[in-house]
Amino acid sequence: MAGPAEQGVRIGLSAVVIALRDRMACVLTTPGDDRALALPFGPFDPARDRTFELALRAFVTAQTGFRLGFVEQLYTFGDLGRASPRATPGPERRREVSVGYLALTADAADAPLAEARWTPVLDIFPWEDRRDGAPACLAPLLEGLTAWAGADLRRRSRVDTLFAPSPSHRWNEGRVLERYELLYEAGLVAEAARDRDRAIPSGAPGRAMASDHRRILATGLGRLRSKLKYRPVLFDLMPATFTLSELQAAAEAVAGLSLHKQNFRRGVERTGLVEPTGRLSAATGGRPAELFRTADTDISGADTLGLPLPAQR
Repeated sequence: MAGPAEQGVRIGLSAVVIALRDRMACVLTTPGDDRALALPFGPFDPARDRTFELALRAFVTAQTGFRLGFVEQLYTFGDLGRASPRATPGPERRREVSVGYLALTADAADAPLAEARWTPVLDIFPWEDRRDGAPACLAPLLEGLTAWAGADLRRRSRVDTLFAPSPSHRWNEGRVLERYELLYEAGLVAEAARDRDRAIPSGAPGRAMASDHRRILATGLGRLRSKLKYRPVLFDLMPATFTLSELQAAAEAVAGLSLHKQNFRRGVERTGLVEPTGRLSAATGGRPAELFRTADTDISGADTLGLPLPAQR
């Protein structure tokens, strides 16, 4: 029977920090085990740390040199059998669980500490990028999922519902975590092979992450995509002034969709969330574009003022 020390739990905190760089949604990463990509992560010390959030802010700054703005809690990850939570090393062997947080920032400058990087989110989840139609990785993924599902109708239904392989099925960009979990269950991502002590299959899609961090990131991206439709969260990623083309590119980078230009602009204008500055931007490389800013109203508590996502047909 396990002793008291073996039954203990250590709480870790993981930060999904998202910003826009070069019209790409990027996540702040650090080197993890074996130099794999990792989210900023640190333990919560109940004897020292007053709150989870204060502890999170302190270790993110210590690991990356980056100071967080607004953060919100995502979920507590504690499934046994994944690489995290795993038993901690040493004699204590405590069960390790992780509390994930999402943070958005308009400050996309290089992280002050050299080992911290901004990594494109869609390099980690390439199957989530539908801006130019079906991504190249989708066909082999569907082939692998079909072989895994076999004659099991429930499995086949999950594949069809989540990956929308035909026009009769609608792609739901918010179900990022469910798609990643299906790929994990089917053994098609690197983390699944690692956690089962199997060889990682060649051509496993996307950049793998340390521990259970790709799962945590999938939760964060799905949360952000869903919130686009009912909260003005995109403005937390934008600079003080921006063109409507830049705003649309930001929405496309997060949603992984190509949006209908005129419908998007009409929808933005209807929300009243932006106002013209009276100035033009010459940074577009062509005809000067009008600069906008977030409207001078309190949108922090708005829960029905999302941006339209009219997909390009």
